[in-house]
Amino acid sequence: MNQPAPQLTTTPLTFTQLISSTRRGARLARLLSVDQLRSWGAPQDLTERAEIVVAELAANAALHGSLPGRSFRLTLVFDAPLGRLRVDVTDGRGDR
Repeated sequence: MNQPAPQLTTTPLTFTQLISSTRRGARLARLLSVDQLRSWGAPQDLTERAEIVVAELAANAALHGSLPGRSFRLTLVFDAPLGRLRVDVTDGRGDR
């Protein structure tokens, strides 16, 4: 009787950081994202596209979602075998 081959499962790599809702914080989010993706060995084209997306989302969170004393959350989830990246930026306002 043939046994099914074991399936390898990998857990996506995750990075989460709270960042101040300022222009400087938006820049930091972009730099942290690029650094993290490079450390995970993400393809250069994915890293470049993610840099643009994070810059836009972080700037929007700092500009439109800013509340005094509240930060925004940056989360990256990278599924390396699939080459898939999810970028979440949640501002401090909490409303939709």
